Amino acid sequence: MRRFTEGFYGYAVALLVCVAAAGLFLLITPQSREEHIPRLDYTITVANFNRAVPYQVWGPAKDPVDWVPNSNRIAKGDKGADVLYLGYATDKRGGDTRAHAMFAQSGEQPAAAFASRLANTDKAAGTQQIGGQAWERRFREDKNQRSLIRFLPDTTLIVTGTADWDQLATYAATLKLHPKPTS
Repeated sequence: MRRFTEGFYGYAVALLVCVAAAGLFLLITPQSREEHIPRLDYTITVANFNRAVPYQVWGPAKDPVDWVPNSNRIAKGDKGADVLYLGYATDKRGGDTRAHAMFAQSGEQPAAAFASRLANTDKAAGTQQIGGQAWERRFREDKNQRSLIRFLPDTTLIVTGTADWDQLATYAATLKLHPKPTS
């Protein structure tokens, strides 16, 4: 028995036992090859944001086809202004992976500083017409981040992420005004 517990034989037996245990574990552990992205409802978050801020609130009329809303929150911006964030996993356009897109809205001033912080750049890369409105384009190459920004008199709308320009424009086109709640 001693020869199986010492030296090369002991090492070989221990290694064999470990490999067999790992193989058995992989064999009996359930595995799924299907993606699972939790879908989070953002309607309450948008309604709460609408009650909290004095300006008009924008939000999606409906989600783009095959997009999964997977995060939402209201946070304080740099100057204490409320910021609405809605995050998405986009459709699987052009491959089998999804990109990320996020909608953000705030009345933070100065609006240009807010936009630059979320877009991770202050360099405009042109404009794009979406639903008859001009949106400013910004691109941060090292982060593969594209942003569409719409400056309104009392609020700023930003659609940003690793999604391509068409995907961001598709999402921006779904944005509509949410009526203020009546008390």
